[in-house]
Amino acid sequence: MTPHFRLLFPIAALAGLAGCASEGDLVLADGVGVTAIRSACPAVGVPDYTGDITTFTSPTSRTTADLDITAAITNVRSTCDETGEKVYSNVTFDVLASRADTRGSRTVQLPYFTTVLRGGSAVVSKRVGTVTITFADGQSRAQGSAQAGAFIDRAEATLPADIRERITRKRRPGDVDAALDPMADPQVRAALQRATFELLVGFQLTESQLAYNATR
Repeated sequence: MTPHFRLLFPIAALAGLAGCASEGDLVLADGVGVTAIRSACPAVGVPDYTGDITTFTSPTSRTTADLDITAAITNVRSTCDETGEKVYSNVTFDVLASRADTRGSRTVQLPYFTTVLRGGSAVVSKRVGTVTITFADGQSRAQGSAQAGAFIDRAEATLPADIRERITRKRRPGDVDAALDPMADPQVRAALQRATFELLVGFQLTESQLAYNATR
C-alpha cells in the first residue's frame, strides 16, 4: 500500500507561502507565472490511516461489544527555526480518547511515531513515543497532549544555485525557453524532490490495527 499524507502545513516543492521574502528565500515571481516562497522547514502531516487507534478487550475480536479504547490525533501544530545550519521543527498535538467501560479511574499509554521523510519516500529518522491519557472514575472521554522535534540539515533542504537560477530567471518574449515551464524540467523536479522534507506524526499501529483503519 502506498502511503498518503494529510499535510497540515504544506511546504512542499512550491508551497509554504509567507508574507514577505527574506534573504535566502526562493521566490518564484513574474518570469514563471506564480509567486511563492520556498522554506527549508518541513511540511507537517499525518499519514493516512494512522491518525486513529482502536483497541479491543479481546485480541481476536473486532466487534462493537468488545470495543475498549478509541483515540484520534487532532490539533496538530508546528514551529520551525530555520536560522541555523540545522533546521529544527517541533510538532505538538492533542489526542482525544474515549472508552467503553467507564468504571473506575484508568490511565492508558498510546504509542505514536514521528518520522522525517525526504523526497516523499526516504526515511531520514523515526522515533516512537507514548502519550498518556487518564480517565477519571465514570468518565468516558479524556484528552492528552504530546510533542516531538526533528533536525534537518539546511544544506540538504536548500536547492542548488543552478536549479534556483533555472526557476527564478525571468523569461522575455522571444527567448528560446520563454514558453517552457521550468518545473517541467526533470532535473528541476528531481532537485525539488530531494530538497523537500516532511515531518509526519501518527499512532504506532500494529498490522491488524492498520488494516482495521484501512477497511472500516
